[in-house]
Amino acid sequence: MSLTELLVPTYTQMLNALSGWLDKATAQLPEAEAEALLSRRLASDMYPLATQVRFACLQAQEATFRLRGLPLPDALGALALEGQNAGERPGSIADAQARIRAALAALADLGPDALDTGAERRIALELPTGMIFDLTGEQYVRDWALPQFHFHMVTAYAILRNQGIAIGKADYVPHMFTYLRPGTMPQS
Repeated sequence: MSLTELLVPTYTQMLNALSGWLDKATAQLPEAEAEALLSRRLASDMYPLATQVRFACLQAQEATFRLRGLPLPDALGALALEGQNAGERPGSIADAQARIRAALAALADLGPDALDTGAERRIALELPTGMIFDLTGEQYVRDWALPQFHFHMVTAYAILRNQGIAIGKADYVPHMFTYLRPGTMPQS
């Protein structure tokens, strides 16, 4: 499996799921309560839901630039800063959905093998703390890009569940229903 075949569908499926969770939250709560979800956290020292959404969108896009050897665009730096400050300025659910749509559009614009030459590319991953990790593209995908992305996705899901939004495993992996063998769906 190529890096493009791994990352683009994974990011796309999960970002679509995230959008669906936000849709369910807005359908289940009065508008003000749904908007307030963006400021909710699992723990006081963790980022809020608004940040988790932004960082999931950031992670999905950042990997596509690093693997192609391209500099990160200013828009991604702005998204990172927006995410870091989302505790004070969470924005709206519409803003969150716009970030998701932008990330999905960026993924959709990639060619069928756009990321594949990045497997052996040397990537220097510099964190805001000053730490620098030297990895190949393959190591970067396996050990950083996917785990970071899923961390923010799982945290967003957990915040919504913790706040009483009725979502479950089927909402986490709705794309799996395309593989469901006919006649095997349990009847309630």
